[in-house]
Formats: sequence, structure tokens, C-alpha cells
Amino acid sequence: MKESVVVIASKSVGAGLATIALAGVGIGIGIIFAGYLIAFARNPNIRKDLFGIVILGFALTEAIGLFALMMAFLLLFT
Repeated sequence: MKESVVVIASKSVGAGLATIALAGVGIGIGIIFAGYLIAFARNPNIRKDLFGIVILGFALTEAIGLFALMMAFLLLFT
């Protein structure tokens, strides 16, 4: 069964809108590592404690990006 042009266009627009979240993820990761560098510059002794928190924040932020990318692919290829 052939999909109509409206359905294909709607899928493309939806996938494009889902990828907007990837810009937010990039900004969020930049903010996380900028905060890490500022905190490390102020107090180098807490490097190990800070690094664990930064990696957790990075992983959670990156998960949002992966979910957005997954939604875009699901919209395009289903």
C-alpha cells in the first residue's frame, strides 16, 4: 500500500522537529563541561569528585539526545 504525500511530508516534518532537541543537547553538554572547567580551576583538589558528577550529567544529557534521535528515526522509517 502506497503512503500518501501528506503522510510522508508529516513524517519528514516530525523527524525534523525531533532533531531540534539535538541542538539543546549540544548546548547542555557545553554548559556541563564549562562548569566543570570553572570548578576545577577554582579548586583542583576535588577533581575526582567533580569528574564523577560531570560524567553522570553528560550521560543523562546524551541520553536525551539519543531518545530524540530514536524518535526521528522511528518517524522516518515506520
